[in-house]
Amino acid sequence: MNGRLEGRVAAISGSSRGIGLAVARAFLTEGAKVAINSRDPAVADRVAEELGAGAVGVGADVATEAGAKALVGGTIEAFGKLDVLVNNAGMSAALPTLELDLERWQKVVDLNMTSVFLCSREAARHMLESGGGSIINTASIMSFSSFPRRLAYGATKAAVVMMTRMLAAEWAPTIRVNAVAPGYTRTEMVEKLQAEGRIDLDAIQHRTPLRRIARPDEMAGAYTFLASDEASYVTGETIVVDGGWLAFGAFEGA
Repeated sequence: MNGRLEGRVAAISGSSRGIGLAVARAFLTEGAKVAINSRDPAVADRVAEELGAGAVGVGADVATEAGAKALVGGTIEAFGKLDVLVNNAGMSAALPTLELDLERWQKVVDLNMTSVFLCSREAARHMLESGGGSIINTASIMSFSSFPRRLAYGATKAAVVMMTRMLAAEWAPTIRVNAVAPGYTRTEMVEKLQAEGRIDLDAIQHRTPLRRIARPDEMAGAYTFLASDEASYVTGETIVVDGGWLAFGAFEGA
């Protein structure tokens, strides 16, 4: 099915790779125009060029007020409006809590949580005036299940779920706010953690009921649904896409 997002404009933070890039590709396929975001303007422009017509690069650090304004403003400047915001930028900190210094903690908080607040607030100012829109946040299975050595990541992703619900209630009925909570996905971040010996993908794959790690494109469908009219009566919800991970219970080896 194509054309579900025809005529819509989306800004996707952290969309130069991984899940964000997969979402951008899916949105373009469904007829949307998309602003690709990276902190590095050259990277954002290169990825947008590779994606082709309907994509534009917006370099901005969305963990800052100036960056959030640049992403929303750059999207509107390029396409004249903003219908969908995907808050996808994020980072991990996979290490024992006793080794987690304040600087690393703050970086995770700023990118995973503060950027959601800043970009959502900036987008909502436009959407409330223009008559509506959809905001989709990227949460995680760690929003709902405790994982050792993931304090900063888990805490910020749990906060994203509550922010989703609060903003949905506050900005209804004009703006729908939802979230997607991915399970383990073969992104560069996950591959890096595997290479550093911080996670065991074989063990995770065995622990997952569907017995494999997800591809980034397998996450994109949930975002597309939430951005489309098919989800016109859905707000304040978090869709978990985890291969059955949470249904299976806790796991100490991740």
